[in-house]
Amino acid sequence: MNEEQDYRTPGQLIQELLDSRGWSQRVLAIVLNTGGTSINKLIAGKQPVDAEMALSLSHVFGVPAETFLELQKRYDLALARLKSRPDPKLAARATLFGELPVADMVKRGWLDGVVDMRNVLQIEAALCKFFGVASVENIDVIPHAAKKTDEGFPVTAVQLAWLHRVKQIASEMLVPHFSPLALPNTINRMQELLRDPASARKVPRILAEAGIRFVIVESLPTAKIDGVCFWLNDSSPVIGLSLRYDRIDNFWFVLRHELEHVSQGHGRAVAMMDAELEGARAGTGEGIPEEERIANQAAANFCIDQAALARFIARKSPMFAERDILGFARTLNIHPGLVAGQLQHHTSRYDKWRNHLAKIRTFVTPGAMVDGWGDVAPIEI
Repeated sequence: MNEEQDYRTPGQLIQELLDSRGWSQRVLAIVLNTGGTSINKLIAGKQPVDAEMALSLSHVFGVPAETFLELQKRYDLALARLKSRPDPKLAARATLFGELPVADMVKRGWLDGVVDMRNVLQIEAALCKFFGVASVENIDVIPHAAKKTDEGFPVTAVQLAWLHRVKQIASEMLVPHFSPLALPNTINRMQELLRDPASARKVPRILAEAGIRFVIVESLPTAKIDGVCFWLNDSSPVIGLSLRYDRIDNFWFVLRHELEHVSQGHGRAVAMMDAELEGARAGTGEGIPEEERIANQAAANFCIDQAALARFIARKSPMFAERDILGFARTLNIHPGLVAGQLQHHTSRYDKWRNHLAKIRTFVTPGAMVDGWGDVAPIEI
């Protein structure tokens, strides 16, 4: 006899065992040294079989204790299903709270009206407001998280939250009309800023004059995002940076990378999200999508003439003296940190020449639209 399949409740099994022996409930109560009322409740399903009782019944009837406990578990679950009303929002909440960085979004001031993190209704209302949707089911986390960007890697819910914040801020910025024909001159103007980290303060104004919305949003934990290029409409490009690496080489490489996406018209259909844009991802190998190879090549040549760099490496490798790096940078009229950054990339020696990687965030953020590092962008949600 398979007790687990033949009986729906442990009480039914107990009653069958009593009948097979010709015992009454009172006899079982005496054997177990318990009250008759308890046995009656067990058989009627009004009192659950706990682990201790399951062991006692096992000793009396020779049935494994696990059998009684498994029947009890199934019975409890069946009762719960009868009483439970399906919550259509349950799956949506699990996705939102499990994947979106809700606590960080509250901390950063992105979710308006949240007083108590335990108040699900407050959180849901704030998320709907943030994403501009009527209900949590319409927050497009799952489809976008599974969708590939043009770069060819899955976008996480954390990255999408960061992207949406960039979009919120960019949507409220007023800039002149964007003209693709003026972009080469914009890039040339920025080429003149590579000598001094402090010159980066001019970047927000130069980009705004070119009709490009430039936004800096501090990265969220685990996002590992460096930059993004997308378009609010056909004539409104947006560049967002996280500045998660406060280094002159990374700043100029990522910015020029995103500018090339703008120049090529990338990101019109799907945002060009660039995460972990270092090491192999900053190269032009076969594993890099075509759009990224183009942007990486443009960024590398912007930071330092790659032909000149190749000649320098050929002459000086494997030893790169300090005076050689400084002299090479002076020859190209760029900051030594750009030489150091490219040398790190080409030699994979990221532990070398770090003293030249000057910080740049304090120079570029004062004139830009910034959200993070203790500040919340002043926008109307």
